[in-house]
Amino acid sequence: MVRQRPSPRIRELIREGARIALNPGPEWIAELDRATVAANPAIADDPVLAKVVQKANRANLVHWAAATMRDPGAPVPPNLGAEPLRMARDLVRRGLDTLAHDVYRTGEYIAWRLWLHIAFGLTADPAELRELLDVSARSINDFIEATLAGIATQIQLEHHELNRGSHAERLEVVGLLLEGAPISRERAEARLGYPLNRAHTAAIVWSDEIDGGQGELDRAADAFSHAVGYAQQLTVVASAATRWVWLADAAVLDIAAVERALDNIAGARIAIGTTATGTGAFRRSHFEALTTQRTLMRLRSGQRVAFFSDVQMVALVTQNPQAASEFISSTLGDLESASPELQTTLLTFINEQCNASRAAKRLYTHRNTLLRRIESAQRLLPRPLGRTSVEVAVALEALRWRGSNVGNIPSPARRGGGVPA
Repeated sequence: MVRQRPSPRIRELIREGARIALNPGPEWIAELDRATVAANPAIADDPVLAKVVQKANRANLVHWAAATMRDPGAPVPPNLGAEPLRMARDLVRRGLDTLAHDVYRTGEYIAWRLWLHIAFGLTADPAELRELLDVSARSINDFIEATLAGIATQIQLEHHELNRGSHAERLEVVGLLLEGAPISRERAEARLGYPLNRAHTAAIVWSDEIDGGQGELDRAADAFSHAVGYAQQLTVVASAATRWVWLADAAVLDIAAVERALDNIAGARIAIGTTATGTGAFRRSHFEALTTQRTLMRLRSGQRVAFFSDVQMVALVTQNPQAASEFISSTLGDLESASPELQTTLLTFINEQCNASRAAKRLYTHRNTLLRRIESAQRLLPRPLGRTSVEVAVALEALRWRGSNVGNIPSPARRGGGVPA
C-alpha cells in the first residue's frame, strides 16, 4: 500500500520534532537505559553487555531521527549498522538472543513517550496533533519492525557461525557449570579440555572500548596468564569485548606483574577472583571476578587491574552509590578533597595498625614526614581518628576505588592456592 505523504505543515512539525529528538536530555537517555537494561537482569549483570545495549539504543534513536529530518514522514530504512549488529552478536554468544525483541520493544515504548512529549510541545492544534501522531506512530513502528527483521537474520547467521566451531560448545558447558547444572566433572572436562579438580583462578578481561579489536583482548588474556604462571588455561569469548578466563594452578598473582603485562595493550582491563580448588571454586572465582568488574564499572574506577580480595568490602559498601557518597563525605569531611598524598598516608597508617614505623617503610618515606602528614590529615577529619579509624579506612578505600584522587597503595604479591571448595 502506498503511504500518503503528510501535509507540508505536518512535515515541518515532524522535522522540528526530529531535530529535538536528536539531542534528548540526559533524563530521557537515563530512562531509556534503565528500561532496556535494568529490566533484563542478564544484561544488567554484565557491564560490557549493558554498554553494548545502551549504544545500540542511542544508535537507533539517532538513525530514526536523522532519517526523519531528511524526509519527514517517509519510510525509515532499518538500522543494521555496527551497534545493533554487535548487540545481536553478543546476545547470541551469551545465549540471550531472545532478549533482543524485548530490548527493541521497550526502547520503542520509551522513544514514543519522548516523542509524545516533543509533539505536544510543537503544537496545540487537535487536527495537527492527530495527523502528526498518526504519521509518526506508523513511522516508528515500521522502523522497529524492519530493524527487528534484519536483526533476526543476523541472529540466524550468528547461530550458524557459532555452531560451526568449538566456541559454542565451550560456552554451553561453562554456562552449565556456572548455573550448577547436573553435568559430570568428567564430561565437562572432556568437552572443555580443562581440568576441574585443580586450583582455579578466574578472571574477566574486557575493554571499555567496545569497538576495539578482538585480537587485543585475546592478547591481554594470554599476557595475564603468562604473567602469573599457570598449568592450564581456559578462555571463553563471552562477547566481542569480553573474555572469561580460568587458570589452573596459577603460581603467583602479583598485581605489578599483571599491570606490566598490560602495558602495551591499550584499553584492556582485568578483574580477578580468588583462588580455590574444585568445581565449586570454578564457579565462585568467576562470580567474584564478575563482582569486581561490576564494582569498577559502577564506580567509574580507572584501575586496570583489580582483585576481588581488594574490592570485596568496597563492593558491599557502594551497592547504593548515593548512600556511599554520603558516608564518604560525612566520615572524611575536608579530607575527602585533600591531596592524594594525605589520603594515602592516612589509609596506609591505619592499614598498618597505626604503626608509624611500618607505614613509613611501606610508603618509602621518613617517619617524621609521615607523622606530620598524619597530623595534617587528622585535622581535616570531622571526628577524632581514635574513635573512627575503621570508618575512615572504609571511606578512604571506597574513595580510592571510586576513581577519586587517592593514590595507589603498594600491594603485596598474591599467591595461588586456597580453601578447597
